[in-house]
Amino acid sequence: MRKITVVTLLVIICSSFLSACWNQKELTDLAFVMAVGIDKGEDKKFSVSFQIVNPANVNLGQGSGGGQGLPIAVYSSSGDTVTEAARNATKQISRRLYYAHTNLVAISEEVAKDGLLNILDVLDRDPEFRTTTQLVITRGTPAIVLVSSLANLDKLPVNKITKEIKATEAMLGENMQITIDDFISGLLSKGKEPIVNGYKVTGDVEMAGRAGDLLETKTKAILSADGLAVFKKGKLIGWIEHEKARGVIWILDKVKSTAVNVDWGEKKEAITMAPLRTKTKVAAKIKQGKPVIDISIKDEGWISEVNTAIDLTDPNEIEKIDKLVEKEIKRQIMATVKEAQKMKSDIFGFGEKVHKKDPKLWKKLKGNWDEHFAELEVNVKVDSYSRREGIRTKPFWSNFNQ
Repeated sequence: MRKITVVTLLVIICSSFLSACWNQKELTDLAFVMAVGIDKGEDKKFSVSFQIVNPANVNLGQGSGGGQGLPIAVYSSSGDTVTEAARNATKQISRRLYYAHTNLVAISEEVAKDGLLNILDVLDRDPEFRTTTQLVITRGTPAIVLVSSLANLDKLPVNKITKEIKATEAMLGENMQITIDDFISGLLSKGKEPIVNGYKVTGDVEMAGRAGDLLETKTKAILSADGLAVFKKGKLIGWIEHEKARGVIWILDKVKSTAVNVDWGEKKEAITMAPLRTKTKVAAKIKQGKPVIDISIKDEGWISEVNTAIDLTDPNEIEKIDKLVEKEIKRQIMATVKEAQKMKSDIFGFGEKVHKKDPKLWKKLKGNWDEHFAELEVNVKVDSYSRREGIRTKPFWSNFNQ
């Protein structure tokens, strides 16, 4: 009994030294920032926009819908630094900006050309800000337009952008999810430069952010992913688009699926092969004292479309298709490599492979790697196999003229 009493007294004494939640934050005092846009200011260095969720008008659960108003509010402020711009925003907002739920940072093309070093420091340093937040560069459009845009299918517009990138990564293979962490890793690497997804607003840009646009079955302001931004030493130097962007995803071993079109006879793009499983291996070797890169791709796919007369039950025909697909994938990848070599930006991490293969040689090359990368010999080998042909072995119209 005495022992229990002593333990009880110790618990009471110790509990008196325990503080409450010293850093607790009331939800009604916070402004949840879902997206941040960074543009060039007129007379200040940065103009920063904040997409803030309006909880009263958003219901993400399974119950009834939210209020009748818009799901977001957008505020912007300027400053010589991003921190100053964010603090200046408090003149307009009655709540404290809270970044723990920020899913997107959009940076204008103009700012990216000047470099992202100053911007990345504040994003990486703030303990509230997650570096798993996705990063995009806006093309031909101020970042505030992207941050202000509304969406039909998603309550929160920022979700449209992040889901759209995820969808195009899974189905088209010309973009991939790129976070602040990914960019910083590429920036700090001695043998790799970072890339970032491009994003644009087309159509009637003035309708972006207007509730009236959501009343249309086809919105007038269209948000879409558009190419990959290529960086060098933290500055935007150019863009890689379409098939060449797809080549980047191939080399980085990030392809989940895409469409590879090949000609058959005299008909252009007559057959489409969609990859099911792909694996890319990149290795460096030393040839006569110079580095050489070997890219090996193994691809398994299915024939998703046939617009020519062909018997897909014939193994010889399937083998011919496989060879054509291999040739097309190789062509796309070599075109991508040459494009990056023109920019002298090693976005593939070939330098990292050389460093791993021969550290001594890399020590000699790293100081001028951009020039060596531009002249680098790159070999590509593709092995592609068609595993199935859908539910038809012949087009339904193949017997029309018989």
